[in-house]
Amino acid sequence: MATSSASALSFTETLSLLSLSLASFAVIANTFQGDGAPLVASLAFSGLAFASSYSMIRWLGPTFMKAGLKGKDMSKVNKKEIPETMGAVCAVVYLLIITVFIPFPFYKDIVAATSGGGNRDVVLETIEHVQNGRFLHKFPHNKLASYLSAILTVQSISILGIGDDLFDIRWRHKFFIPGIASIPLLIVYFVDFGVTHIVVPIPLRPYLGELLQLGPLYYLYMFAIAIFCPNSINILAGINGIEVSQSLVIACLLVINDCYYLLNPYPHPATDSHLFSLYMLLPFIGVSLALWWHNWYPSRVFVGDTYCYFAGMVFAVVGILGHFSKTLLLLFIPQIFNFIYSAPQLFRIVECPRHRLPRFNARTNLMEPSVTEWVSPPKPVIVIFLKVLHQLHLLRVTTNEKGIITESTNFTLLNLWLVWFGPKREDRLAIEILAMQTVVGLFGLFVRHNFALLLFEKDNLKGIL
Repeated sequence: MATSSASALSFTETLSLLSLSLASFAVIANTFQGDGAPLVASLAFSGLAFASSYSMIRWLGPTFMKAGLKGKDMSKVNKKEIPETMGAVCAVVYLLIITVFIPFPFYKDIVAATSGGGNRDVVLETIEHVQNGRFLHKFPHNKLASYLSAILTVQSISILGIGDDLFDIRWRHKFFIPGIASIPLLIVYFVDFGVTHIVVPIPLRPYLGELLQLGPLYYLYMFAIAIFCPNSINILAGINGIEVSQSLVIACLLVINDCYYLLNPYPHPATDSHLFSLYMLLPFIGVSLALWWHNWYPSRVFVGDTYCYFAGMVFAVVGILGHFSKTLLLLFIPQIFNFIYSAPQLFRIVECPRHRLPRFNARTNLMEPSVTEWVSPPKPVIVIFLKVLHQLHLLRVTTNEKGIITESTNFTLLNLWLVWFGPKREDRLAIEILAMQTVVGLFGLFVRHNFALLLFEKDNLKGIL
């Protein structure tokens, strides 16, 4: 890992990135045909995304600082200023890469639809018919609409995220921003897919039937997912590398889930959905790895809120348009817990400071749980609430000689982890949280693919569920 924050790339870095870029271009130039060509091209584009993001983060760092986009790393003895909002660089590179990639999965369709004098507007009931000695082909406009809506949604949330980084919008004002950005996504889902019923688990079928029609409530559910995913990553933050690393873990687990469907021996009706997911995730992993390289402890850049919104919306896009939003939520269990645990402070039930990141102890060089100081005694119901959590080891409270609460640790997973396991170095804390995220995510996938048969009487591998 590079240790310099200078904008200039070393000779080794330049040579490595140039080699990766040339190899990626060579692969891309030779992958227009064949069944697996789009996937190979996506991998090559991911390499190009990594090289571009890595270089631009280094080159643009001083420019961002001159523009005032900089911040101090409060968890270090020497609190030097480093570039901020570098997630915007990754978002821009990702959008460019995913836009240029569009012709690859549609290459055969474009050739078939434009051969023989412009048959792209012909609507046929089957994929191919022979008429007058020519092949007439129905172009998959629904798939193209999904790609374009995904790009538009990610682009919208990236613009809004940059606005948040520039103007530091308060949490209660920006909470619904991702939902607004998801509107193109929901419109395409309504026009293209439109399924709003869910399969009812076996124990509930005597009461609800086999299928439960949710109607508009299902769109409200997807709207909530689009809001939750970006905000949940933004909430679980505060130490070097945690935002990018948790996003990389979730992305890799989603790739494993996609491969599970694509590599099973039975033809699966969701193949196209999971290919779409891979096409969206692989370049995301490329740009995120480049950012992680610079953001891991000791961080040389900050990701900014833009990256959190961008990453969360990519997950929402693949979960909604890939039709596996429930599986997505299984991979967000730590984020769901962190959101529920943080709710008392987020909704101002309990006193909430402006920043809740763990406190850095300069004497020990370790991270400790940050606290909220109670200037005035909390209300009796809040006292009971805090003391119950303290007894359950979900919080640490400090009282004075009169038994009045004077301090309580902040409601975040990072602080709770430090309450449970004691002070830790910043990188050690990040590694342990990521290990927990990985184990919980793998367990979620195991449950999803091994217990669905018990709950729904349908075999997920054979493409029935």
